[in-house]
Amino acid sequence: MSYDSKFKNEALDEMFKAVLLLESEEDCYRFFEDLCTVKELHEMSQRFQVAKMLDCKKTYTEIEKETGASTATISRINKCLVYGANGYRNAIDKAKETEE
Repeated sequence: MSYDSKFKNEALDEMFKAVLLLESEEDCYRFFEDLCTVKELHEMSQRFQVAKMLDCKKTYTEIEKETGASTATISRINKCLVYGANGYRNAIDKAKETEE
């Protein structure tokens, strides 16, 4: 089954294919440090932490206190977990598999 993203375009395809070719955590650090600002990297990692905490049934208050994310951000991420494209779900599940 293939996912039909509303954002799909040739430039994104190229970038995602390049990310998939990265072979190590160091490769990822190098690529994303060049690609993103420090703020963007922080925001993306914060969002993933929020998604993982929501998956663990943490409360908004706990998440806000631990991550510094606003309740609006937490709510948006929760909406993605419930109604989104399953991107967070897929990443969380794969991360859990590698931890086991």
